[in-house]
Amino acid sequence: MTRGSAWAFAAAAALAILAAPAAFAAGGQTPAPRAAEAADGELTTAKKAVEDGDWARAIALLTRVVGRDTRNADAYNLLGYSYRKSGDFELALRHYKTALGIDPEHRGAHEYIGEAYLETGNLEMAEKHLEALDDICLLGCEEHTELKEAVEAYRKKHGIGG
Repeated sequence: MTRGSAWAFAAAAALAILAAPAAFAAGGQTPAPRAAEAADGELTTAKKAVEDGDWARAIALLTRVVGRDTRNADAYNLLGYSYRKSGDFELALRHYKTALGIDPEHRGAHEYIGEAYLETGNLEMAEKHLEALDDICLLGCEEHTELKEAVEAYRKKHGIGG
């Protein structure tokens, strides 16, 4: 590439970068602000339902949120949590796995799926998620601490050395 063609290429690239925001403003792929606000409002309401222990309402709201935003790992994690707390471990595990498929380093999903595995008697899988948190939380994190304490309590309760 000659010096002149390199400059032409650089100028074309810079023009493309500068024009991109205008393209999105003219009808690009970003969601409409009202749709995003509605989804955020529904997620906020769902979080309140989770805090209140209203699992049926949380599940209904979160199902709508993930129906609109299939890449929302936080919503899938809360949906899994709500199913677990309502006693449906199969759906809980499915939604935790979806959250981790979207974000393999989602600390909350690792903690909650680990707790779900403990509640279903699967210490081995709970420990795999604890190991994942070991790798993710290099300087420690609340999710690691919580799952580690749950694993230790499980081991003690069942007389398992570690």
